[in-house]
Amino acid sequence: MINVARTITSFIPVPGGPRESLITRKRGPLGLRLIAVVVLCCPLAGLPCSPATERPNILLIVSEDNGPELGCYGEPYVKTPVLDRLAAEGVRFHNAYVPQAGCSQSRAALLTGLYPHQNGQIGLATWKFRMYRQDTPNIVRSLKSVGYRTGIIGKLHINPASAFPFDVHRISSANFSRKKLGDYAQHAEEFMSAGDDSFFLSVNYPDAHRPFIRQARGLPEDPLTGADVKPLAYFGLDTPQLREDTADYYNCMNRLDSLVGDLLAALQRSGKADNTLVVYLGDHGADLLRGKRTSYEGGVRIPLIVRWPGHTTSNLVRQELVSTLDLMPTLLKVAGAIPVADLPGRPLLPLLKTHPPDSAEPEWRRYLFTEYHLHSAHNFYPQRTVRDERYKLIQNLLPGKTNPGHAFTLNRFFPDLPDTIESASDPVRASYRRMQTPPAFELYDLHSDPYEFRDLAPNADHSVVLAELKQQLATWRTQTHDMLLVPGNLQRLKAEIDACIEDGIPAKSRLTLTYPDYFFAPRPHVPHDSRKP
Repeated sequence: MINVARTITSFIPVPGGPRESLITRKRGPLGLRLIAVVVLCCPLAGLPCSPATERPNILLIVSEDNGPELGCYGEPYVKTPVLDRLAAEGVRFHNAYVPQAGCSQSRAALLTGLYPHQNGQIGLATWKFRMYRQDTPNIVRSLKSVGYRTGIIGKLHINPASAFPFDVHRISSANFSRKKLGDYAQHAEEFMSAGDDSFFLSVNYPDAHRPFIRQARGLPEDPLTGADVKPLAYFGLDTPQLREDTADYYNCMNRLDSLVGDLLAALQRSGKADNTLVVYLGDHGADLLRGKRTSYEGGVRIPLIVRWPGHTTSNLVRQELVSTLDLMPTLLKVAGAIPVADLPGRPLLPLLKTHPPDSAEPEWRRYLFTEYHLHSAHNFYPQRTVRDERYKLIQNLLPGKTNPGHAFTLNRFFPDLPDTIESASDPVRASYRRMQTPPAFELYDLHSDPYEFRDLAPNADHSVVLAELKQQLATWRTQTHDMLLVPGNLQRLKAEIDACIEDGIPAKSRLTLTYPDYFFAPRPHVPHDSRKP
């Protein structure tokens, strides 16, 4: 063992910092660094030391542009028996979040375990935004290093794609036209049955991304119409168009459920279901009002379900604040891969089982953080947020300035809505005005106001809560090296975005981005985020 260890030189780059050797180099004696690695591979550290054939397969299912609008989350109009059954067989996380409500940003964060401001993917890959470094550690490379076959079906949507060396990639387009939907399960079955090595497979469906196609491939069999539904409560508005859009969004969810059923049936036919950890999540909220491209709950709160036969308690609902950033350390741990240093998330394993009545619940984070930068060049408006068990604080980094994302959503999808907003109740009308020109801080009581209509920041009765969350947010931004704290960076990035806009219209061809050069800097150790008061 010592001779083998002395000849290994394994390096993992710390995000934003120099490469760091995790074990003793050839020329040095066996020291503390080598001992640390040996411990990490022992049962005492909670990691499996079993042969690779006994490691779990990992099936990661990602849907597009949907929040927790599933039957198991209490949505009355959606019919999702497959995902409801998956939740009944495993763990449903009631308070699960993505770090940013955007496709590329959410997916890069999931696969690297880093906030967008840490990995660099702060906007859409299709608009030239990219990670700072190609060698940023990610789930794919870490699992390949311990012998996993890796595959992806559906879009990756991160720059550079070469940073994620999947062994197999099928259906690389976004497929928003919903063509050949049966191919997802077919390709998955071929991949899962291709060998006996443990596998990691990410299946990425186009539903429920716009356009909200009412029926595709005969799915759903009995589509909903606007007469069958009510708009999502966090809109605060009700119009015929909103009902039709909501109905077709739900139709996308019903179709998604059928396709996930085909996928899970393929897993069952492969004979590997009993040794496969299944994770299902949405990449962010719906592309409707106050959802995608915002920091509100409708944008950042998602469904997250985990089933791992023999390791998860059936029909368990967890209320803890969890993030998709927790998935990378979770998956590396169950796979027996070397942990990546300085990830802000933490393994979810303590939350996957019911604990004996006489034992304490696992210590978990008290505060959860999200952020926003932009999606495309149409909607640059940086924000930072923190929430605890009850309250949520949003910091707008360009307070008093018009948020272009407000007009972008209304003009693109809801041109007739302004009159409806003006006739809404006072709290709802005020909430849309606040979205258009936000103050420096917004504070919401998610217990009494779960849809974030009443801003409590100006209320003196909540000054203590406001001060506490401001402090938590400032500390987190400093600890995670938020480069928008550096004087001049916010204005410089905004200038790069503004330079591609002519006559109010942005163009990719005119967009030149150099932010990775001045945002990126070596970062020291970052502790796990807010586990303790």
